Amino acid sequence: MGGSGSKAKGVWPFGGSGAAGDAASEVIDQSLARQRGLKNATPFVFTRRSSLYYDEDGDLAHEFYEETVVTKNGRKKAKLKRIQKNLIPQGIVRLAHPCIHVDFPVVLCEA
Repeated sequence: MGGSGSKAKGVWPFGGSGAAGDAASEVIDQSLARQRGLKNATPFVFTRRSSLYYDEDGDLAHEFYEETVVTKNGRKKAKLKRIQKNLIPQGIVRLAHPCIHVDFPVVLCEA
């Protein structure tokens, strides 16, 4: 788990870099954010990349399998073979409810 965090280095869209003694890099990050138009970055995530795929028939699923018959020692045995070719990713999907971004530096609950 935890694979949804940002891996990009450089611009921190929510303010400072998180380090207490790093004032110079914080100013650079903030100026870069202003240049790129990220001064009004929102802590919410409205879309995500889908993990579903379309096959040639237009079916939508996480994984696709094909049943193959294998003959071994005169006996027929059915096996499932995973299909990995000719699959088209679904793409970007809009979330039903916005989520808070993983990298947003705020305490939600203090118990």
